[in-house]
Amino acid sequence: MAKITINDLLEAGCHFGHQTRRWNPRMKDYVYTVKGGISIIDLTKTMRQIADACNFLQRTVAEGGEVLFVGTKPQLRETIKELAERTGMYSVSERWLGGTLTNNVTIRKSIAKMNEIDALLNSDAVNGMKKKEVASMSHRAEKLHRDLDGIAEMKKLPKVMVVVDVNNEMNAVREAIRLHIPIVAIVDTNGDPTLVDYPVAANDEAVRSVGIITNIFADAIKVAKEIYNKRAAEEREAAEVAKRVAEEQAANAAEAEPKEAKPRRTRKAAAPADGEAKPRRTRKAAAPAEGEAAPKAPKAPKAADAE
Repeated sequence: MAKITINDLLEAGCHFGHQTRRWNPRMKDYVYTVKGGISIIDLTKTMRQIADACNFLQRTVAEGGEVLFVGTKPQLRETIKELAERTGMYSVSERWLGGTLTNNVTIRKSIAKMNEIDALLNSDAVNGMKKKEVASMSHRAEKLHRDLDGIAEMKKLPKVMVVVDVNNEMNAVREAIRLHIPIVAIVDTNGDPTLVDYPVAANDEAVRSVGIITNIFADAIKVAKEIYNKRAAEEREAAEVAKRVAEEQAANAAEAEPKEAKPRRTRKAAAPADGEAKPRRTRKAAAPAEGEAAPKAPKAPKAADAE
């Protein structure tokens, strides 16, 4: 991660605040002096704030958290887009749509509609449509892409939001506060540092000032993301090895288990050969006909007379 010095911040103009008539009293602890009616920011405190913000971003991203960059000032739009592309994170650089965080279901529907229009415009069905209808759809798709491209792949809420100019992005700040999403923000002398978790006192108007600070943020995020990806790959590999070992152990146990003896089947009596007499079956004595006396049992012989 690149290191910066106070001289680097001075050269980028980070110390220039707003006119004293526009200052927020809650920024008094970060104002070093006043020169020509301009508040001059204490860059020694800014350096400590940058370090604290970077440490927080690294911890969050190293645990798999995602970052949303927000900055919709015209001069900062390209800077915000490049930050998101460089870090593989998300951005809102054109216009903050109400409910981007608090009503994310509706935003996802808008993204689905954008993809649906793109699919239709790229299909053969567009050939059968009127030019006016195609032009209207193209215009709508262009507006949706402008507002949603930076968050089109954001499937869940971010773990941290990085904001440039809390006054200009107050709607985004309020939504993040409502959802308890931590905020890292560059706060100028006209802002309220108490609204965010990790304020960085600096000039939030100049492209160079914003660029030098957000580049340090980007470096911290990239390092943390590499750490996370490496750990995730190691965990996946360990899980695959454990699965293979478990399968091999189960297979070995199945082979070692003794097979149960099958019960012997009784053989049926063989049928008599041709010409051989079949065994006679004994007949039961017929019951006496109705009215006919049953045969008497033979009498037992009398015992001999005693002499």
